[in-house]
Amino acid sequence: MVKTKHNISIRRQCELLSISRGSYYFKPKEESKENLKVMQLMDTHHLKHPYKGVLQMQDYLKMEEIHVNPKRVRRLLRKVGIEAIYPKRNLSKLGLAKYIHPYLLRNIQIERPNQVWAIDISYIPMNRGFMYLTIVVDWYSRKIIGWQLSNTMEAETQTEIIKTLVSKFGRPEIINSDQGSQYTSKIWVDLLKEQAIKISMDGKGRATDNAIVERTFRTIKQEYIYINPTAKVKELRAGLEKYITYFNTMRPHQGIERKIPVNIYKNKHQLSTKKTKLVV
Repeated sequence: MVKTKHNISIRRQCELLSISRGSYYFKPKEESKENLKVMQLMDTHHLKHPYKGVLQMQDYLKMEEIHVNPKRVRRLLRKVGIEAIYPKRNLSKLGLAKYIHPYLLRNIQIERPNQVWAIDISYIPMNRGFMYLTIVVDWYSRKIIGWQLSNTMEAETQTEIIKTLVSKFGRPEIINSDQGSQYTSKIWVDLLKEQAIKISMDGKGRATDNAIVERTFRTIKQEYIYINPTAKVKELRAGLEKYITYFNTMRPHQGIERKIPVNIYKNKHQLSTKKTKLVV
């Protein structure tokens, strides 16, 4: 929001926006090439072995002749957003418990588009640096309803995409997410309550609760990201747009009897709309 070419000085713009000039000029230190390589290797390995934690990841890196200590592995895993799947004793942290909601999708029949959306965010490696990709998937049709790239995992980026998609496609009945900090936050919970959307969250450490969106990320990475490395965000965004269009409109999915997501979403949605109009 601060513009360098403006009649108002940068100092005054920062004052009006209630931000310090130091935060405006601050540039975070980029990860080293070695760390970026480690992050990409761990992300690729995690897709095949999601149960591996810090020590097993360290062992895997040693086999790749990359020697890093556990502290560094743990920090980079957190930055990538990877958490090993295993039973945990403490299922919530103090201060976040009031924002955690139960999983609502167990034993319910999902039979129409816009009944349930699933949202998640994942690390996307690049030749120089990385980004985060958020996707929203319609549970019934498997269509990627929307997506966005960002350089942070803040809750604000998640609320922005939901606001846009609700205005475009209408309001879903339920949105399911994991218990990440983006979703166990006031801004996220308040938005869904304002929109009268039911909040569903995976059980801690239960990847199967949000398996559809996890499989979608795995497909995007295996079929596009890792075989089309890029150094520019503009190229990454253009490539993802092309691939996701293919994913929605041309790629059959086994989970929906090898049909095309957009066809199921469009046809069923139109039928549901027509039925609603007749009732009214």
